[in-house]
Amino acid sequence: MDRFNVLFIASECAPFAKTGGLGDVAGVLPKYIKKYGHDIKVVIPRYWIIDKDKYNLEKLIPPLGVPMGIAGEWWCGVYKGYLPDSDVEIYFIDHEGFYGRKDLYNYEDGTGYIDNDNRFMFLSKAALQLSKMLGFKPDIIHINDWHTAMVPHMLKTYYKKDSHFSNVSTVLTIHNMQYQGVFYSGVMDVLGSWEYYFDYEFKGQVNFLKGGMYLSDMVTTVSEGYAREIQTPEFGYGLEGVARDISYKLEGILNGVDYDEWNPEVDKFIPANYSENDLSGKMICKESLQRKFGLPVRDVPLFGVVSRLVHQKGIDILAEAIYRILSLDIQFVLVGNGDPWAHFFFGKIAHENPEKFGCYIGYDNALAHLVEAGADFFVMPSRFEPCGLNQMYSLRYGTPPVVHAVGGLNDTVENFNEATGDGTGFKFFGLNAHNLFNTIGWATYTYYNLKDKLLRLRQNGMQKRFTWDDAATKYLKVYKRAKNKF
Repeated sequence: MDRFNVLFIASECAPFAKTGGLGDVAGVLPKYIKKYGHDIKVVIPRYWIIDKDKYNLEKLIPPLGVPMGIAGEWWCGVYKGYLPDSDVEIYFIDHEGFYGRKDLYNYEDGTGYIDNDNRFMFLSKAALQLSKMLGFKPDIIHINDWHTAMVPHMLKTYYKKDSHFSNVSTVLTIHNMQYQGVFYSGVMDVLGSWEYYFDYEFKGQVNFLKGGMYLSDMVTTVSEGYAREIQTPEFGYGLEGVARDISYKLEGILNGVDYDEWNPEVDKFIPANYSENDLSGKMICKESLQRKFGLPVRDVPLFGVVSRLVHQKGIDILAEAIYRILSLDIQFVLVGNGDPWAHFFFGKIAHENPEKFGCYIGYDNALAHLVEAGADFFVMPSRFEPCGLNQMYSLRYGTPPVVHAVGGLNDTVENFNEATGDGTGFKFFGLNAHNLFNTIGWATYTYYNLKDKLLRLRQNGMQKRFTWDDAATKYLKVYKRAKNKF
């Protein structure tokens, strides 16, 4: 088997700094790459929220010089640590001016920092300089989303004749096509070369993700379905033509689940553990969830949502359908935060329907585990879902998901067959309030009238596994394709 030196560059990494799925992947995938005998080093910014003492970070000497094109040479510090419970080295680029801020990407009003272009060009160039300082000659540079998508350009221009990067190959993973990194064209001066400008050009501006897609040796997304979807106008956000152009080097690889944490047999956050062979503990969890939200302890189907309350997650569709949904003999709990209107709207619904609807605005990890275990069904009406994790958690907890059949949701959930009892959840096609209501109605009917089939449905889901071993094996095949140039 080929052995690779992998430089893994990302804008976030759990548990140090995380806003979404990219952070989860960066915190887990490198451990599995290392497990299979490869050397991998992770590089992220040292954001203000990352406590150097908490994670026992070691400061490297000397400081790192970073050439930034027309802007000259800038300097930064570097800290070294390890991914938790592993020997995978992670390096933090320390620049107070760029990363000493409250949030990773945005001002308090949600708009992106005005210098995000320079912040992440700096991260990308600093990671390359760091690999030279460490004497770590990479075979593969694995970059993630627009924040590091300019690395292939740097390799083809500034570092073109640098022997340290001879024969290096690049793999770009797109975790969310909606975010592309579009800036004024003058950023090419900071990149250090206008060569390949037309690979980046997008309506007179520079689109970092577009350039990365064209210039990387391989491109992946986080599910097979999403790899197909980004080639369409509905999901491509203006880059669907680019995705079609590079389809020959585009692959979808589903993220894995951390079954050490998300496992009802050992979950420390729930009042009773249970397994597919003995689901009695799930009823205890359901009663605990009902009491947690002040709902009557009744034998009715309990639907749960744990989500960011934003447009992507279809929260507006849930809002449109919720009054009809609550006309059914059911209960519903919602945990999440996001758009302010959703906070007020669902808070009002809970006030008006105290016996049927419970709401917690915010995120609480223990409560998220209790919802997965205590709910009878888990609802995910996402407009798009590159991979999704909650539906996979729900399957493991015997909580059949109700999902809009897109991206990773469609890939991981098998539609219920009433005649045979096959399947793992309930899917609807076409995102609107009518379809969402009808599918929740279908799940409600199943709860009241098809008890035996529902038990089988729960057990079917609990037997499914979406592991990081599988994902890492597929990434290693992508690395090999990148080295062989397909």
